[in-house]
Amino acid sequence: MTTTTVTATVTVVPGEPVSAAQQQWAAITLAAPQLAATAARYLAQIAVSLRPTSVQAADGALRLLAGYLITDAPQVTGFAQVRRPHIEGFKLWLVARRTSKGTPVSANTIRQRLGTLRTFFDRIIEWDWADAPPRTPIFGIDLPIIDEPLPRFLDDATAAALLRAASNDPDPLRALVVHLLARTGIRVGELCALTGDAVTVMGEQPWLRVPVGKLHNDRYVPIHPHLHQMLTTWTDTHPATGSGLLLTRDGRALNRYGVARIINRVARAAGLGHIHPHQLRHTLATQAINRGMRLEAIAAMLGHRSLRMTMVYARIANRTVAEQFNAVSDQVDALYADPDLPGRETTAMRRLRQEHRRMLGNGWCTRPTDLDCSFETICEGCGFFQTTIAFRPVLQAQHDHAAGHDQPRRAELYQRLLDTTA
Repeated sequence: MTTTTVTATVTVVPGEPVSAAQQQWAAITLAAPQLAATAARYLAQIAVSLRPTSVQAADGALRLLAGYLITDAPQVTGFAQVRRPHIEGFKLWLVARRTSKGTPVSANTIRQRLGTLRTFFDRIIEWDWADAPPRTPIFGIDLPIIDEPLPRFLDDATAAALLRAASNDPDPLRALVVHLLARTGIRVGELCALTGDAVTVMGEQPWLRVPVGKLHNDRYVPIHPHLHQMLTTWTDTHPATGSGLLLTRDGRALNRYGVARIINRVARAAGLGHIHPHQLRHTLATQAINRGMRLEAIAAMLGHRSLRMTMVYARIANRTVAEQFNAVSDQVDALYADPDLPGRETTAMRRLRQEHRRMLGNGWCTRPTDLDCSFETICEGCGFFQTTIAFRPVLQAQHDHAAGHDQPRRAELYQRLLDTTA
């Protein structure tokens, strides 16, 4: 009689190939059945609400932690016994691991693993499971801080060259793919999932219906007239089928690998280097923000759930920073300009530090003489200014400093004040 054995994540059927993950869970089940049972229960719960890729990521992280525990902490038979020292040891073990290529595990992977496990502990504690520890043993400080590079986008000249090459390509599919990605900003997965009836006209504006994708939402994206004409020509010659809008020559739906090959073939024809399809999405967003499109509109076009996702493009082209910098650049230039002694690299800075320091009652004014100041000795020259003999040492020091630094007007002013306190 055939029997079926259920592991933490999969069903093992005798006679069928067993994956490495199944073998690992089988070993964990033999050594610590409670760890495997809790992991299986958790994975079954999140499979109801999360995408398969998210469940697979949780499976991998739990498998790593359980495997570490049965080897390095065999006294731990359930997650309720996991404490901080176990996590600290697991972190060091995780960092010391190597990939199949012999390279260190990336900080991003470590962050993803630890973050997934932290969420696991948070949830089973909140769900009041019997096999939950009294508190979460993983904290935010445990997650490595990863770099946040700006999105890679094409400059205007490169983007224009790519679209010209696409327009000149004899294959209408290649031309359409490049223009769709560059003019709508849709993701590659969304492009491949477009249906035969994706194009619609509302009012006088043609729109592209982007199907439910990465963020579980669908949306409409306005279509450029040139792109609309290309789509109309394509649908006229390629009747809609159940396979999707974009079909290869053999009638199969386009996939992400085919899209990548198309982009790079067109890029080579344009004399450009390697271009990733997602760069066209970043390029459109950057072009839009550079030309004044509101962040809310860009977020709607790209299908972002929050403006935080869109704000990354504001880091690329912050027009406010540029405008403010240009507004003060002349004054900054004046700070370092030295028309009297060209070629003397340190002259301007020395003038700031020494010759033109104005001694004030409670500090120094380091304004160079190249810059005007309507407030110089404004208080001492005011009719309401009063002083007494108690301030005579300060006034004398200011007078001597002005006289020694070729500032006769200031020296004369302080001399009058000294005379009144004699």
